[in-house]
Amino acid sequence: MDVRTLCILLPSLAYKKTLPTNLSRPPTLDTLLHHHNTSPPSPSPSPPLISMAKRPCPSSSTSQIPNANASAKQNPSMDYLLETFLDMADSPLSIGLSFDRLIDSTPCDADQSLLIDRALKLGSLLLEAGNRSARKRASKHNSLAWVLPPDLTIKVFSMLDSQSLCYAAATCSMFYKCAMDPLCYANIDLRTIVPKVNNAVVSTMIQRAGRCLRSLQLGTVPGPTASPFSCQSLVYTIRNSVDVSSFSWNDKKTRQGKESFILTRSCLKPLSGESGAAGSLLRRLHLYNIERMDNTSLCMALSACPSLLDLEIVGLHVELRQTLMSVSMNCPLIERLFFESSKTGRDDSLKSPTCVDFVNNCPHLTSLALRGFKLPDYKVRILLKGLYKLKYVDFSTSYSITGTFLRNLGNGTGGNLLEVLILRDCMHLKEMEVARFLTVVLAGDFKFLRHLDISNREGLASEGDWYERCFNSRIIPLKEVSEERPDLCLLAEFPSEGSFIDIDHMVDSEFNSEVSLSSQLSSHMSDISLLMSSSESSYSSDQGSGNEEGQDSGYIIFEESSDEVDFLAV
Repeated sequence: MDVRTLCILLPSLAYKKTLPTNLSRPPTLDTLLHHHNTSPPSPSPSPPLISMAKRPCPSSSTSQIPNANASAKQNPSMDYLLETFLDMADSPLSIGLSFDRLIDSTPCDADQSLLIDRALKLGSLLLEAGNRSARKRASKHNSLAWVLPPDLTIKVFSMLDSQSLCYAAATCSMFYKCAMDPLCYANIDLRTIVPKVNNAVVSTMIQRAGRCLRSLQLGTVPGPTASPFSCQSLVYTIRNSVDVSSFSWNDKKTRQGKESFILTRSCLKPLSGESGAAGSLLRRLHLYNIERMDNTSLCMALSACPSLLDLEIVGLHVELRQTLMSVSMNCPLIERLFFESSKTGRDDSLKSPTCVDFVNNCPHLTSLALRGFKLPDYKVRILLKGLYKLKYVDFSTSYSITGTFLRNLGNGTGGNLLEVLILRDCMHLKEMEVARFLTVVLAGDFKFLRHLDISNREGLASEGDWYERCFNSRIIPLKEVSEERPDLCLLAEFPSEGSFIDIDHMVDSEFNSEVSLSSQLSSHMSDISLLMSSSESSYSSDQGSGNEEGQDSGYIIFEESSDEVDFLAV
């Protein structure tokens, strides 16, 4: 029997699982490879042995291929043929030589090209089938080896950070199915040291979470999360970063075929999509240094978060007044607000009516941090007196605070529940006001106070002349407070007098900065006149109670204009 006849008989014989007794050896590799390129012998009287359609020769019409594939799926003889073919995988040299002989035996160039294309397609199909089967076996193995049921697996995954959850989802199909559950995306944390997240990533995760979303943290942070009492600034830009060795400025620009890694003003738009379903039950929203965020986009996002309890905003080019107005209107349940200005000392947009509305509409606030804003004492007093549940207050690096808001703060409502008060690096904080406040603490007020920070890298301002700075105060009873209140952590860190920077240089620098903004803030008075204004004449009374009409004689306040002034670059 010749080789051609063997190739015709092989599928039928394979179905019987045995070969005829008159064959002296099994089919060779050349025979298997050449099977598809042979023509059947002349018809014989015997009944046909092959039930499936023969694979067409390269020159035949391709319209017969679907029928051949359908027959192959139904005929188990193909399984044996494939098994025989796979047994030869240990002989790569023989396969190569046999394929070369097959090509050489085909005279037509077009047929040779078609054979090569089919060989590549067959290899691709085998590779795909092998990978698919390997995944199925691995998934089955994992389902047997993984001891937790799906509901507990989802519970565990919901405790992972966003990056670890993505790693788990890429492990196997079983983990992937569990990681797609909305509960796993209830707490989304996409904070990075350098920009690595774009709007598409944020949108995908928010959509996966749906109404299960409870916490969302976005943006770029300069380093690990600071301690609760830390006053380290979280404002960050790529230009002032010290750890950008692996970051290319080309990544900050949108390039063809590649998404930019920069979050834009629309990154929070999914919160208000589908009638605000994703943001309706959001409890925590933390945004860090999203440079392209503006007032409109932030206010729109807050309008979709009526259940918000914790809001943290750092380094965004948004206005304090508009942000507080939006929180006041849309987030009545807010308990914690942390807001650090992107441009220290330039935002004096807060108005007294805004403070009053904020106090009336957000009565549950227990933690308030406003860093780097221009906050006159009478506006601070409105906030502290009105928010009677406040326990944590941080006005670090704020301008214009002299300390007069501390007068009678613990009497009546507001301020008597304070546990933490941070006034670090408030440039205009006066030595006399701090001394009188600590005297009140010694007298027994502020019994709940556990942490007080009055440190200042520029020293405290003297009572009579702002130019005169105090570095080693003799009137502040630091030692007495430490002895009488050992439960109170009092931080009063000041530089030595010799290491203090030149005050004239500091004032000139601030003056030049204000002059550069004068064209935009023509309706506002110069800050320099405020910085060198006369001190308050009395400490014994608190007639103002937070109202500017009752300010002490000689106390200069910011001029309030009814016109909206947006002086932050968008």
